[in-house]
Amino acid sequence: MQRTNPTTVALRVRTAVLAAALALILAGCAKTSGAPAHMPPPPAVNVAGVVEKSITLWDEFTGRIEAVDKVEVRPRVTGYLEKIQFEEGREVKKGDVLFIIDDREYRAAFARAQADVERAQSRVTLAQRQLERARQLAAAKLGAAIDVDTREDELAQARADVKAMQAAADQARLNLDFTRVTAPIDGRVGKAQVTPGNLVTSGMPTATLLTTVVSLDPVYVSFEGDEQTYLRYQGLARSGERQSSREVRNPVRMGLADEDGFPHEGVMNFVDNELDANTGTIRARAVFDNKERLFTPGLFARIKLLGSGTQKATLIHDRAILTDQDRKFVWVLGPENKALRRDIKIGPQVDGLRVVTDGLTANDSVIVNGVQKVFFPGAPVAPNVVPMDQPELPPPAAAGAGQGVAAH
Repeated sequence: MQRTNPTTVALRVRTAVLAAALALILAGCAKTSGAPAHMPPPPAVNVAGVVEKSITLWDEFTGRIEAVDKVEVRPRVTGYLEKIQFEEGREVKKGDVLFIIDDREYRAAFARAQADVERAQSRVTLAQRQLERARQLAAAKLGAAIDVDTREDELAQARADVKAMQAAADQARLNLDFTRVTAPIDGRVGKAQVTPGNLVTSGMPTATLLTTVVSLDPVYVSFEGDEQTYLRYQGLARSGERQSSREVRNPVRMGLADEDGFPHEGVMNFVDNELDANTGTIRARAVFDNKERLFTPGLFARIKLLGSGTQKATLIHDRAILTDQDRKFVWVLGPENKALRRDIKIGPQVDGLRVVTDGLTANDSVIVNGVQKVFFPGAPVAPNVVPMDQPELPPPAAAGAGQGVAAH
């Protein structure tokens, strides 16, 4: 009996298996031949009609919040600092005592000045009596007229001495009062720059800085605009479309770094008289109420300034806008519910929608949700009409419990 080579047997088995698999494939193809290919349904997308309405454009800037008043508190007399009367970082009222300087020297000077006033007043009293006697003697022919003139001159000098001494006493009283350093304005006091026991000096420019006080309500927001923006505003003012912020308090809106949008309203109150030749910008300023103490000087602020008069504009949601290198485009719903590409030019945001300056008409409808499902121009879609400001609104639910979303 002839023995079979194991390698030969394995080869025959493998060949039989491949032949059987090929037969099954051919049989499957024979069963499906002639049957139509299954086409997937068009993707569901949200479509919104282009919004057309009258708007007012706003320009955006960045700026900083500033205090209306900022005062450096310095002593008006020299002496040793005795006491600090405030809590750093707290609000203070005008006239509140902030620092106390050792007043013993100034109290003694005031007492000495008061004594000088009393001495001068006593000389006035003596001069008046002597003048009266001189007049009586002159009337009785017992004295010369020149004596009356002398006594009158002495009385005038005594009265002048009283005024001089009183002025010195008033100055001494002021110096004594100045040993109590008070808040010059209502506001928030800063850090104490000097501690008790140190010598503080008066007299500019070497007067010791004690602390600072900044006002809190209202506040300024300063920002800068470029030359092109300034020229555009000038043109709008000449044409009457928008009044100059130098002449009227144009509205301004502001948002802080951690806020969405521009929730705070203010007005313009200053535009500088020249552009900075180095930067090509002009400085401007708005004013905002701060009764709730939301704004702290130095904070970054985003600013929106009224940038135009009323004009008609076309608007769409940002969700509809796609980017192809340096171009912006949208998918427009065309005939037979096919997506068509439309290149556009965009402008600023207004009330949550984006201004389209070119590329769309009022009769167009754009795909605002599901744009990722459109792969080529002419692709069929299943549109679900939604408002432009609600791009993610789902289609209405199908009738009956437990059913899915209705097809459109």
